[in-house]
Amino acid sequence: MRWELSEEQEMFTEALDGWLGRFAAPANVRKWGESGDPAEFEQKFVEEGWFSAGLDEKIGGQGGGLLELALTAETLGRYTAPSSAWTASVLAAPLLPVDVATDVLAGGGFAAVAVDATRPFGFTDSVRVGEAGALTGRVATVLGAERAKLLVVPAADPDGTAALYLVRVDDPGVAVEPRRLLDPSRAAADVRFDNAAGQRLDVDASAALEDAGLRAAVLVAADSLGAMDRMLRLAVDYSKQRHQFGVPIGSFQAVKHAAAGILVSVEAGRSIAYYAAASVDLGLDDRAIHAAVAKAQVPRSAVQAADSALVMHGAIGYTWEHDLHLYYKRAKLDEKLFGGPGVWNERLAQDLPLLPAVG
Repeated sequence: MRWELSEEQEMFTEALDGWLGRFAAPANVRKWGESGDPAEFEQKFVEEGWFSAGLDEKIGGQGGGLLELALTAETLGRYTAPSSAWTASVLAAPLLPVDVATDVLAGGGFAAVAVDATRPFGFTDSVRVGEAGALTGRVATVLGAERAKLLVVPAADPDGTAALYLVRVDDPGVAVEPRRLLDPSRAAADVRFDNAAGQRLDVDASAALEDAGLRAAVLVAADSLGAMDRMLRLAVDYSKQRHQFGVPIGSFQAVKHAAAGILVSVEAGRSIAYYAAASVDLGLDDRAIHAAVAKAQVPRSAVQAADSALVMHGAIGYTWEHDLHLYYKRAKLDEKLFGGPGVWNERLAQDLPLLPAVG
């Protein structure tokens, strides 16, 4: 199946691609990554209105849904633009009270869900709420927490019930320890709570985390799709420029096959990611399966494409000076972000009726 975007979605993607082409050029991306401070990009991203695309109008967004967010993620991945704060905030926004979410979109501060980014979204009791209502505990590797002003924290109430609490990072008892990742375009932080105050949110915590987890799976898949698409372009362009035996290496059948393999993965990944986005947004019965397929397959394909693109580039692809390493690292992180392929394939195995019913 080939997914066709609407005219408005095509125009949105082209406009964002053009803006990123100007503002997120490789030299700027390298600068932000090396300094560890993407504030310049984040400020422009908010001011230009890209941050609110795909979010509900009632919280100040521009409308649209998860597919528009996936298109944004794909385009950010295509330029390896800083995206931790955006990803974390759009995942947190549906969980926030309307007035709080509106302030976040207005530039009052990013938000993040305090879950371990090395695992799929889900409730754990790593943070507990005391009888006085204060939060205590620690969550490692929270994506975007180093940029966030607000945290949505899964926590166990005194009776063991799963709940979500809104916590302000600058309140007493909250400590954020930034962590640099191998991919310099993203970052995370370990967050510690020591009798920190929090506002209990009036939501079904388990259901909200489940939905956020599916959305996260789709957005990471879309991000890896963008990186894979750009690696294909880089490899093809280089194969036309590099000559051996008096001819471009792109004329060699082995190189053609490698490029064709990446192209097939890009086109398949695009249909998978877009369909999963629509399925989750529409609340289809099989949305969890569709999101799991997207997260299990597309990032893995992107890693395989990264390896192929590296081989196609030869020695220059291994150098710091070439842009390929930016996308290689992006793809490698996406594969592990919110759970690796093995975790999501296991979920598929549990959800799909692989064996006939007995009796």
